[in-house]
Amino acid sequence: MIGTRRLTAADVMSRIVLTVAPDESPLMAWELMRRAGVHHIPVVDGNRRLHGVLTRLDLAMGWSGGPADLARREVREFLGERRLPRVRMDAPLDCVAATMLDAGRDAVPVVDEHGRTAGIITTVDVLRAVAGRISGAPGRGRAEGAMFRLEPVLPS
Repeated sequence: MIGTRRLTAADVMSRIVLTVAPDESPLMAWELMRRAGVHHIPVVDGNRRLHGVLTRLDLAMGWSGGPADLARREVREFLGERRLPRVRMDAPLDCVAATMLDAGRDAVPVVDEHGRTAGIITTVDVLRAVAGRISGAPGRGRAEGAMFRLEPVLPS
């Protein structure tokens, strides 16, 4: 087991991350989160530049109408003007946890040395690390995002 004092963001982050574009439909983002069983989804443009982290709560709080309302809007409208904390891949785990606490967030995106999205850390990831349940070799492997764009098929 690796001590949590030596762990970094790269050691505990989720490396395969479901992301959406800022101009994506919130309805599609909701469906992606539902199907993937996640509560947070980074909003990233084609250059992997981070715009924010969308949560299921953001969507639920901003949903004022029916499905047609969500289909006409864009994900970027749900991000608001709040501060966007992020951590670098080499950030120690205690700094990651402090960043999450100070920002009042239960997830924080991880960026590489160029500021591009490399992964995400949630409170569950931090708890796994503290419990010594990190799978695989820490800090190994390439971080890859998965950008999905779904097109709805409406009945005729």
